[in-house]
Amino acid sequence: MLEISGLQKRYGDVVALDGASFSVARGRMLGFLGPNGAGKTTSMRAIFGLVRLDGGALQWDGRPITNPARLGFGYMPEQRGLYPKMKTKEQIAYFGQLHGMSKAAAVDAAVSWLERLGLGDRLNDPIEALSHGNQQRAQLAAALVHDPELLVLDEPFSGLDPIGAETMADVLRERAAAGSAVLFSSHQLDVVEDLCEDVAIIHEGRVVLDGDVRNLKAASPHRVLEIEVDGDAGDLLRRLDGVRSSTFDGHRYRLLVDADADVRDVLAEADRNRSVQHLSYSTPSLSQLFKEAVT
Repeated sequence: MLEISGLQKRYGDVVALDGASFSVARGRMLGFLGPNGAGKTTSMRAIFGLVRLDGGALQWDGRPITNPARLGFGYMPEQRGLYPKMKTKEQIAYFGQLHGMSKAAAVDAAVSWLERLGLGDRLNDPIEALSHGNQQRAQLAAALVHDPELLVLDEPFSGLDPIGAETMADVLRERAAAGSAVLFSSHQLDVVEDLCEDVAIIHEGRVVLDGDVRNLKAASPHRVLEIEVDGDAGDLLRRLDGVRSSTFDGHRYRLLVDADADVRDVLAEADRNRSVQHLSYSTPSLSQLFKEAVT
């Protein structure tokens, strides 16, 4: 398990991390969320010793993280960390060797991962000849080539087309299912909600919400009511107590209501007097939880 406790980091007058704490268990996938400048990249770089912290602790399996331990980690930075003129296969194999693999094992693993990620026909092309999306795939191969116990990815879905994004998601699911701890940041909250069991939301250098996604949604003080009927249901819905916000797109009403609001009478009357085309009552989306946590 990765444990991050009370991380502190300042750059002059700028506070990048202000006591950030969260953990990522083996076999679990955690989405690391936050506005731009919230401290996500600084936190991830700290795992690899790329940031000199002012305070806090990082542990892997209950022990302080050392350079030998980091050889078992995989890192995919947001900015490309590959050598542009080096051939793709050679470069991925080189990263494998840096993590302690033999040359033969590293080459075999490099070829396997590049083929798995759809780059089997670009093995001998230099990185600079690849498209942005394919460079993203090569960067992922570099993070995976040594079969890491911990996988840390900074905005891995950025710039990927739908097929590339689906491949990325499949790989991350496989790694978690194989027992690796997976941590990735993303601004695509629908992707995080679909993939991750856990989330941590960081704001102004401090983790303001974290835990199991389903539990966090269930614990929210709000619920989402969507209803579409023949005719106008506005007067009916205005009688509902505990409405925090409402929208109408011309067909469907969407209301954010208090979790303890009694919606049964309103729904029953809507069903009796109007033809109901759509009706749903659910916990908030991850996007809604995010907005509530950072505003």
